[in-house]
Amino acid sequence: MPRLWNDTIEAHRREVRDAILDAAATLVAEHGLRSVTMLQIAESAGIGRATLYKYFPDVEAILVAWHGRHVEAHLAHLGAARDRATTPDGRLDAVLSAYALIAFERRRHGAELGALLHRDQPVAEARRRLHELIRDAVAGAAAAGTVRTDVTPDELATYCRHALGAAGHLPSKAAVTRLVRVTRAGLSSPR
Repeated sequence: MPRLWNDTIEAHRREVRDAILDAAATLVAEHGLRSVTMLQIAESAGIGRATLYKYFPDVEAILVAWHGRHVEAHLAHLGAARDRATTPDGRLDAVLSAYALIAFERRRHGAELGALLHRDQPVAEARRRLHELIRDAVAGAAAAGTVRTDVTPDELATYCRHALGAAGHLPSKAAVTRLVRVTRAGLSSPR
């Protein structure tokens, strides 16, 4: 087949897949995880049920794919925030602030959806990539002399991930900003 034809077919498949993922996420947000059916998703996405089953076997598979897309977007956002900064401290601050805001927004998923989505291997891989992103930013700031060196960058990245994960339980973005400041203070060299 001509390349243009293949590109067009592939673009169409991506559009249909995205429509399915978006429809499922919207329906779950509106009606809850347990009340969404494949028929509802197909209707909301504007496709037939048979077409939907060509893409996904069940609602859970759709939600796992939606979450994977969501996580990739978060990691890209963190990388872009890091890349916009021009100093090691700026990169660290950008990554920590962006991650805390992601954790703050994550609370909208709800416990039931979170339990479903945070149990598989792709999530473990995303956590590893997040850890590396934070660790590298910490190591850069440590090399510049602005972060403590009596604790390894790996351990400090773990500290940051867990401390900033608490942002999901905070009431406001102002509280998130304060949490980032406290977490960042914990990275300072001991006097």
